[in-house]
Amino acid sequence: MENEVIVNQMPRIGDIAPDFEAVTTKGKMKFSDYAPGKWKVMFSHPADFTPVCTTEMSGFATRKGEFDALNTELIGLSIDSIHAHLAWVNNVRENTGVYFDFPIIADIDMKVSKIYGMLQPNESETAAVRAVFFIDPSNKIRLIMYYPLNVGRNMDEIIRVLNGLQVSDKNAVALPLNWVPGEKVIVPPPKNLDEMQERVDMDSEDKVDFYLVKKDL
Repeated sequence: MENEVIVNQMPRIGDIAPDFEAVTTKGKMKFSDYAPGKWKVMFSHPADFTPVCTTEMSGFATRKGEFDALNTELIGLSIDSIHAHLAWVNNVRENTGVYFDFPIIADIDMKVSKIYGMLQPNESETAAVRAVFFIDPSNKIRLIMYYPLNVGRNMDEIIRVLNGLQVSDKNAVALPLNWVPGEKVIVPPPKNLDEMQERVDMDSEDKVDFYLVKKDL
C-alpha cells in the first residue's frame, strides 16, 4: 500500500522527472535520453484545434528563439493522437504562418499525463490541465505551474522564471519579487554569527538589514 501511494503521487519540485517513452510529432522519445545537457520545459494543453491552446502553442513557437538562447528544449503534450497533432500543426501553419517546431507528445493513452499529475478529475477526467514543468539538465523538476482549462498561461512569466532559475543556479543567489534580468539579486542570508556581524557592520545602500542584502551581478 505504501509503495502504491508513492507511485501515484504527483511529481513535486525537487523530484527527478518521471521517465517515459512516447510518440511525438518529432518521432519517438525516451525522456531520460532526450536532449542531454539541456533544460526542458514540458507543457500540456487540453486539446488540439481549440482556441486557447492554439494561442499558447503559438506563443511557445514564436518565442522559441528565447528558449534556445537559454539552452532549453520545448516539449508539448495533449491527449490527442499523432494524426490530430500533425493536422493541427499544419492547420495553424497554413492559417497563421506559425510553425510548432518542437515535439508534441501524443498521449492518447493518458500515460504521461497521469504520471505527471496533468489529469485532475475535479477539472476534467479526459483533458490535461495547463501544466508547465521546468526540468534542469540533471532531469530534476525545478518549478511547476498549473493553470485551469479556461485561463491561458503568461509567456513572459514562463521565460522570466526559467531565466531566474538559471541565474540563481549560476550565481548562488535568490531573486526578489518581480525580478527581471538586469535587476539586483538577493545575497544568501548569513549562516553563522560571524557572518551576521559582518552584515550588521556593512555600510551599503543595498542593505535593508543583515538578513536582506541585494547586489548587482
